[in-house]
Amino acid sequence: MRIVDVYQAVTSRRAVRGFTDQPVPREVLERVLTAAARSPSGSNLQPWHVYVLTGEPLAELKKRALQRVASGDAWDEREYEMYPADLKSPYRERRSAFGRERYGALGIAREDWEARQRAAAANWDFFGAPAALFCYIDRDMGPPQWADVGMYLQTVMLLLRAEGLHSCPQMAWSVYRKTVAEILHPPEGLVLFCGVSIGFEDVTTGHTRSGRAPLDETVTFVGDAVRQAHAA
Repeated sequence: MRIVDVYQAVTSRRAVRGFTDQPVPREVLERVLTAAARSPSGSNLQPWHVYVLTGEPLAELKKRALQRVASGDAWDEREYEMYPADLKSPYRERRSAFGRERYGALGIAREDWEARQRAAAANWDFFGAPAALFCYIDRDMGPPQWADVGMYLQTVMLLLRAEGLHSCPQMAWSVYRKTVAEILHPPEGLVLFCGVSIGFEDVTTGHTRSGRAPLDETVTFVGDAVRQAHAA
């Protein structure tokens, strides 16, 4: 295990969309997920339910998902709303900027819908990753527990960076949840939140880093205590 500075782990983490086929050792995944269990959750509910796929089960899931793409099979109905139907400013502009950056890096024009669909299809191959994680939550849980799951997943992704690994969280898998269930057979009471591709980055794959809003757009300091403490 490599020891990585927390700031380095945070700033180097990104959604990687190109992996090598180098296997990820099981002991590394176990170490990461054991440590991630220390993530905060309200009243220690630990509302995450995680499945890890490698090898033949992962290959079978990829095959079935890509068969659905090839056959033009309709998406499964979402069990949660990914974005508000009427996304207001500034979130609407940030989402549009991401799309321009993502597809612009691939040389895909905004109006080239077919090329965009082909690029999106790489989701169902986990971008070539040799390991994948699926995170479920009990459908009886509320917004605070969904927030707990988000903190858990962030912890997992930062710990993967400490191991020299990269990841890509994929809410896209929620629209193929029935295909995922054919492989995992989760209990009926669970909702699939997302998949996560895990592996070693293919550095030959081009990428762009999405921008971030300036601090004053998202953070408001009230009072002078923090500034004085730094000055002391």
